Amino acid sequence: MEKCSIPEIFGSMVFNDKVMKERLPKEAYEAVRNAMEGIAPLSSKDAKTVASVMKEWAIEKGATHFTHWFQPMTGITAEKHNSFIEPSGDGDVIMKFSESSLVRGESDASSFPSGGLRATFEARGYTAWDPTSYAFVKDGSLYIPTAYCSYGGEALDKKTPLLRSMEALNKQALRVLKLFGKDNVKKVTPTAGAEQEYFLIDKKVYEKRLDLIHCGRTLFGARPSKGQELEDHYYGAIKERVASFMKELDVELWKLGVYAKTEHNEVAPAQHELASVYTSANVSTDQNQMTMEIMKRIANKHDLVCLLHEKPFESVNGSGKHNNWSLSTDLGENLLEPGDTPMENAQFLLFLLAVIKGVDEYQDLLRISVASAGNDHRLGADEAPPAIISVYLGEEFDAILGAIENGTKYDAKDLGNLKIGVSVLPTIKKDSTDRNRTSPFAFTGNKFEFRMVGSSANIACPNFILNTIVAEELSQFADELENATDFNSALEQLLQKTVIEHKRIIYSGNNYSVEWQKEAKKRGLLNLKSTVSALPLYAEQKNVDLFKKHNVLSSSEVLSRMEILLENYINIVTIEALTALDMASKEIAPAVLKYQSFVLDALTKKHNYNPNLSSKLEDGILSELTRLSDLFSVKLNFLRRNIEAFKPNWPTLRKARYCENVLLTDMAELRRIADALELLIGKEFQPYPNYEDILYSVKY
Repeated sequence: MEKCSIPEIFGSMVFNDKVMKERLPKEAYEAVRNAMEGIAPLSSKDAKTVASVMKEWAIEKGATHFTHWFQPMTGITAEKHNSFIEPSGDGDVIMKFSESSLVRGESDASSFPSGGLRATFEARGYTAWDPTSYAFVKDGSLYIPTAYCSYGGEALDKKTPLLRSMEALNKQALRVLKLFGKDNVKKVTPTAGAEQEYFLIDKKVYEKRLDLIHCGRTLFGARPSKGQELEDHYYGAIKERVASFMKELDVELWKLGVYAKTEHNEVAPAQHELASVYTSANVSTDQNQMTMEIMKRIANKHDLVCLLHEKPFESVNGSGKHNNWSLSTDLGENLLEPGDTPMENAQFLLFLLAVIKGVDEYQDLLRISVASAGNDHRLGADEAPPAIISVYLGEEFDAILGAIENGTKYDAKDLGNLKIGVSVLPTIKKDSTDRNRTSPFAFTGNKFEFRMVGSSANIACPNFILNTIVAEELSQFADELENATDFNSALEQLLQKTVIEHKRIIYSGNNYSVEWQKEAKKRGLLNLKSTVSALPLYAEQKNVDLFKKHNVLSSSEVLSRMEILLENYINIVTIEALTALDMASKEIAPAVLKYQSFVLDALTKKHNYNPNLSSKLEDGILSELTRLSDLFSVKLNFLRRNIEAFKPNWPTLRKARYCENVLLTDMAELRRIADALELLIGKEFQPYPNYEDILYSVKY
């Protein structure tokens, strides 16, 4: 690749604030800024000006088409491309892009998941420009980030609830900040940054694995002789081919304004990570979706395949996507940093406890926000937090909250302490937290790291749920403090009460341990081990009421999302079951029979040559092959019969439970036998690349 100047290329394909300021008339630019800040919608006149300037800029960047880029409930992005050309009437064409083309588009709402919000014959759906996320040019098209809703205004996408939740959180955070004299703050924005884990394997081995092609994960595969035991891959030297992929990926992301910052080898062989600098939750969500798409495209150019499944390989770590979440004001203040003055420290504690209280009261929603068929294979394994939600603060903050609970002073007796200045409240030391890699929700100094998010997930869901539950707690805090006659006294009492009532959610130990599972049960914490056990709680009345109160989701939108997620789970598991059946019947069984014939032929030749020769090796192999192949046949028939017994007209929840309890169990038992057979039959008889072939397929 050619050398590039990062400052020159960064954001070069983005219609960002700098471009708008340079190219738009002052009046139109200010109108766009007002629309971005939610002050006033864009007028038709200003939209026309913006559309004209945006079109000319996009054409200069090589665009011939435009698309409204949206995020339906499929989990991936969607786009329909229209060219700029319009007939001129004389057999020629002109390049045209109207204000209506910029602001609103129409798509087929019946062809995307709606969870019952749209019938098959109700086809109309609308895409609406989201001015808070910049348009960009990619692959010869102008991409306009949009929200997606039905003809009746119901949200059919991931972006709309996120935008609504950001407004709700801003409203309640401003109420609280006014109590601390922060009248000059006009906006509070939730920020996010995703640490994206992924696998890179050679395209040739990928193309020989039907399970990777159809399911994104291996349904069969014996443990390799060398996995991640030596921990030699983690932060190791990056192979030349992978480094070339990473370099091109960085450049493409930088062009699109993505703050790609850190890249390294992860723990498992062939696993890597890309982390970006965090920005507003909405923009970060768009950029992460963009990142996953570009990863796959660039990998293909290097004859690689990028796997984003949460657990593509058994026996080695799966992939997550740590979601770093915080709150920032328009004046640049991070509300999850203690600050340098007494009142800032008290303010910090209130926001910190709002998050802790929200996590405790809405454990089910946070678990639902990361629920998927793929993530079920990862959560609770050695590389991921368990399904139990807890908050890690670190030794220092545990002690501080303990002092607040007991009404005693806390003195760390260290330099650099910051005084809160409210009666018995303690001092806070900056950077007082270590890291707990087993915690699902850890405070890391000035943000929370939500580590349960799966690698293929759209981070809009965990972020809109986080935003909403924190908005609710801030709303309750503001209600209480706004009516207080003595603010300091009321604040002190509120902090103490919140710690006492919600300390059960705080845990700083090893979340992987059996002891924690027992302790969590004593504390009354939820342990929702699977997607099927978690999703029905979406529609609990307290959750419906929460979303309705803050105008994030209506009752019907909540129910539709639950239905869509359950159907998605069912579809994924049934595809996996059918793929496993196909591979077992058409690839594994013939390979076993062929190897049996080979051993029998060798034994026959040996006996023909000399009947007295020992046949312990052949007899041993044949005996074990016969035992395992008989078991394999039984398990294969179980899976086949149970797939046939599945009824599409069953209620959705019954189908999901059947997939979880029957089909996944059948697949696991069939795999156990198949993997044992893999270790027994000769390498040249293997029907597809094994784990060693795949995980070490990128050799240089």
